[in-house]
Amino acid sequence: MNDRLTTDEYDALRQVAQGKKQERVSACVARNTKRLTGLKFMAYGKDKRLALTEKGQLTLFVKRCVDALRAVGSGSATAVDADVAVFLQKKGHIVPAATPGQFEITQRGRESLADIDAEGR
Repeated sequence: MNDRLTTDEYDALRQVAQGKKQERVSACVARNTKRLTGLKFMAYGKDKRLALTEKGQLTLFVKRCVDALRAVGSGSATAVDADVAVFLQKKGHIVPAATPGQFEITQRGRESLADIDAEGR
């Protein structure tokens, strides 16, 4: 089975992760619920509300890491979330730059991005 997600499916996961307590789900979530629950990225809880599974949470975290690595690699001055920055630093993909709050990509990070791009993710 194909576990690659579309941008719309990632948006649906993000919306479910935010945990809005409204009665109706958004159109984006409604469109993608069947596939994402089938792939075990989210599930219905006892209160009949959608929630992310551990697999869904991990998928979103990895997506945030890849997006941050791409942003740092392109040289843009975007802020990197603290948990993502800690993870990428531990893995040796980024290092703190001379400017506070900024990061530089390492050779290992460039190689990882090349591998990710080669896989088409």
